[in-house]
Amino acid sequence: MKLQDELPVDHRLAQVYRIGAGLGGVFLLVFGILGLLDHPGFLSTSGDRISGLSTNGALSLLSVVMGLVLIGGAVVGGNFASTLNMVVGTLFVLAGFYGLAVLGRPDANILNFRLSNVLFSFIFGLVVLTFGMYGRVSSHLPLDNPYWRERKERERPMPSGPPAVVKILKPGPPNPIGH
Repeated sequence: MKLQDELPVDHRLAQVYRIGAGLGGVFLLVFGILGLLDHPGFLSTSGDRISGLSTNGALSLLSVVMGLVLIGGAVVGGNFASTLNMVVGTLFVLAGFYGLAVLGRPDANILNFRLSNVLFSFIFGLVVLTFGMYGRVSSHLPLDNPYWRERKERERPMPSGPPAVVKILKPGPPNPIGH
């Protein structure tokens, strides 16, 4: 069963996924273009700051590519946008850890990360990840949600009989007549 086939085209969750991917993509695209217009060195570790974030040519180009990917996900929409948001959000959280690892090491800091970039990566990653997981990962999904229906089909009924503690204390088949 593919979840793409189960989610109706006009389901309200599809709009949430599109909005998350679109807003994130537009922000990254604008940041990347402004960074490229500044003519930084490709792997420079002393690039200028744009919107409070340090940048260089590599980070600007990566931002443009990720922005276009997110905008493409917003255009496609549906489960594709949701999955894409989760993947991109995870990549940004991992980029935040990368930034933490290379802070203060100019030889390894090829994306010119500063502490503001690390914080942005963590926050942006979690926001995009939340947009992707919205309506998919929850214990209180509505009954018309395809993810809820798919989980319900996978549930197994609880076994009948004595509690598991009794099974541990007295292994063997249950005695239906008495003790």
